[in-house]
Amino acid sequence: MEFFCCHRDRPRSLPLREELGEAHWAYMDRYEAELIARGPTFADDGETPTGSVHIVDLPDVAAARAFAFDEPNYQAGVYRDVLLRRWRNLLGRTMWEFPGGRTGGARYLVLGFGAGAGADLEVPSGLRDDLIAYGPLLSDDGDAWVGTAALVRAPDPEAARAVLTPGRYEGIEVHAWEFGGRR
Repeated sequence: MEFFCCHRDRPRSLPLREELGEAHWAYMDRYEAELIARGPTFADDGETPTGSVHIVDLPDVAAARAFAFDEPNYQAGVYRDVLLRRWRNLLGRTMWEFPGGRTGGARYLVLGFGAGAGADLEVPSGLRDDLIAYGPLLSDDGDAWVGTAALVRAPDPEAARAVLTPGRYEGIEVHAWEFGGRR
């Protein structure tokens, strides 16, 4: 089962995040084979971390909750909240298989939240080479659509937002993002 996990930093938690850097890395190293994508989000200045995204393939919801809540930064209070949702990998690849590579161009996390009939349940035509990860956010049982999560290469936040169909979401967030991991 694939899961989307986004830890969001608490205000002024950067010193603690920096102190726990190696503990976070060591924890994530244990999940290297299960990770589909990972990396930090940033404030508008492009430098201040605001959270961490991890898309991971785990056996069940209990394993996903353990992954999210046993993470050292979460345990120490770096994060103010956690978004953990079932997810479906519509690209069928990991971020390390992204044809655009780790660098070059701005990268964004785009989150669209909704309810009811699903939106954007197929990869947008013509955008496959700019999508790093893409898929629906789902309820714990995987039956109900609750939004869409995408990691995308785009020239600016508005172009990234345009990956999702306008008017189909209750809210859309766009965050600067970059490839994470030791690779």
